[in-house]
Amino acid sequence: MNDDDMPGSELARRFHDDVVGPLVGTRFPGLRYAAGRWGSGSDVLGLDDAQSRDHDWGARLALVVDDADAAALPALDAALADGLPETFLGRPVRFPTTWDPSATHKVQLDTVHGFANGHLGVDTRGGLEDIDWLCVTGQGVLEVVAGPTFVDTTRELEPLHASLARYPDGVEAYLLVCGWHRLGQGMHLVGRAAQRGGDVAWRVLVAGLVDDVVGLAFLLERRWMPYPKWRDVLLARLPIAGDLTASLGAALTATDWRSAEDALADATDVLARVQRGRGLPAPASGTQPFFDRPFRTVPDDWVGAMLDGVPPDLAALPRVGSVEQWVSSVDVLARPANRAAIAAAYRAWLESA
Repeated sequence: MNDDDMPGSELARRFHDDVVGPLVGTRFPGLRYAAGRWGSGSDVLGLDDAQSRDHDWGARLALVVDDADAAALPALDAALADGLPETFLGRPVRFPTTWDPSATHKVQLDTVHGFANGHLGVDTRGGLEDIDWLCVTGQGVLEVVAGPTFVDTTRELEPLHASLARYPDGVEAYLLVCGWHRLGQGMHLVGRAAQRGGDVAWRVLVAGLVDDVVGLAFLLERRWMPYPKWRDVLLARLPIAGDLTASLGAALTATDWRSAEDALADATDVLARVQRGRGLPAPASGTQPFFDRPFRTVPDDWVGAMLDGVPPDLAALPRVGSVEQWVSSVDVLARPANRAAIAAAYRAWLESA
């Protein structure tokens, strides 16, 4: 492999195995730690390419310890600052990034739960409550669990990763109801917008509905959905993709609203079939007539059965779903510090229910 083409995860692995791991073993013998390429960056998902290397690129990895060993982190940071080389395999070891302009090493040090909390915006130490699950994003979870782990002697990392494998059943049921609800709210508007001469409007509506279908696809396959830049790539890897992507492509490229509606209807039929295949309540068909108007929408006569599996606190909420289902602002979704405000909104809804 040409070093110029080396994936970021392989660079990080070799950086750990050849430099960071031996340094930690020598300076801190017996320290229980885990190291991996977790956090931000396309290489965490194995999706980096030549374009990825134009910023934030160098020898990076994350190193975490159990809460009981947190006191070792300042000394470990000092040892790395003093003992790491200037470059590794021709890549810088100390370099500025878009979030840290200082030319310091980019071995991210934290506790297991501190690292997770920093990317999720919720406290994982006692396990996530229902509202916590609604506040996390798929991208945030992927930053914690998706990248390769090089070594792990901690007690806390493996249980944490296992706890973040997927949504709990009751939370998932609520999110599925909300996802279908969003489709029902928007699908019948496509034809009406076109009737009023809004050629741009109906296409914008179709694009939003395609995004809603994609969200349901990730939910049904119990995979975490990344943020939009990488969504199409990971969608193609879902088992449902073979039956779904042609319909979504047809919806997005349709030259008239009827064709777009037909393609969306085909996509909802796929979702309904997969949901039934999992033994969950689902509509017999993904669409039905919208009253006596010449449009289609999503039926909701099956929702009551689905709500039987939803925890009472979530069933009392409006059908807004997770933060990713009702918020599109990058400043909210990409900044974990803003999760507390989202949690407050959910709690306010519960108090007024």
